[in-house]
Amino acid sequence: MIRVILRRILISIPVLIGISLVVFFLIKLQPGDPLVGMISPETTPEQKQEMLRQAGYLDPVGIQYLRWASRAIFGDFGYSLHSGAPVLTLINERVLNTLLLAGTSLFITLLIALPLGIYLGLRRGSYADISVSLLSFIIVSIPVFFIAILLVKVFAMNLHWFPVSGVSTLGSNNSGIDRLIDVAKHLVLPAMALAVGNIAIFSRYLRSSISELTRQNFIKALFAKGMKRSGVIFPHLLKNAAKPLITVVGMEIPALLSSTLLTEIIFNWPGIGRLSFDAIQARDYPLLMGVVLFLAVITLAINIIADILYALADPRVRLTP
Repeated sequence: MIRVILRRILISIPVLIGISLVVFFLIKLQPGDPLVGMISPETTPEQKQEMLRQAGYLDPVGIQYLRWASRAIFGDFGYSLHSGAPVLTLINERVLNTLLLAGTSLFITLLIALPLGIYLGLRRGSYADISVSLLSFIIVSIPVFFIAILLVKVFAMNLHWFPVSGVSTLGSNNSGIDRLIDVAKHLVLPAMALAVGNIAIFSRYLRSSISELTRQNFIKALFAKGMKRSGVIFPHLLKNAAKPLITVVGMEIPALLSSTLLTEIIFNWPGIGRLSFDAIQARDYPLLMGVVLFLAVITLAINIIADILYALADPRVRLTP
């Protein structure tokens, strides 16, 4: 197991270096300079050039990358051009909100998709299977932002069940259980907007795995011996169906994090997605590069965790040289 973990970490290092190169040079290819909109129109070209020189913006691109990457290794992504605060500080202030949103969405997804996928997999070809399959294809084809807007229209504006924006009620001084309830109310709609599409995806994958496994001879033999359905589903079907599901979850979590961008904008949720949107609008390049690299590290970490879980579920992976 230690060998599997070390191998995955070593593979992730060149991937992370490649991502940092792509992010840095794509940002550098943007037209203009980072001081646009931040200096007085009365500033002379000579003064502007001196400011750029002091900021290191006129150094060779290779030198700029090495300087930025060497600091980023130790968590120093520089300073925001807009607020002047350290980039890592701004990220730390928002990352918990994004993880809360993504984690809640994933919990809702698994809570609904697992029993639904098992039910449909055991009843392949039934009316329920055909109906849910058709509905799943329709849901997957709908963009996340449209689902978010629809939820806002129905549950916030028409029914007034949930608040429409923010992480808590503006001006409230709630604490303890009241604070948790207030945050939960604000969390429901954005989490559901992210979960709806993934419920359709995860349930379809699990349904296919369960359906395929029920055709295997060892499962048929267990049923032929008179074993109860619960005794077959949990120790045998789910154990084998969990392997492809782990892979799918590992691939969908990075997509889930990227989907939070539009969701956080629509619901004004103060997370990493909203922070990156603000950085783009303000042409705050150090903040934008820091956010992208930070999300890349999280994505690689999630992939490593998914590989470890897969190795735990399938011992054959651990024996692979």
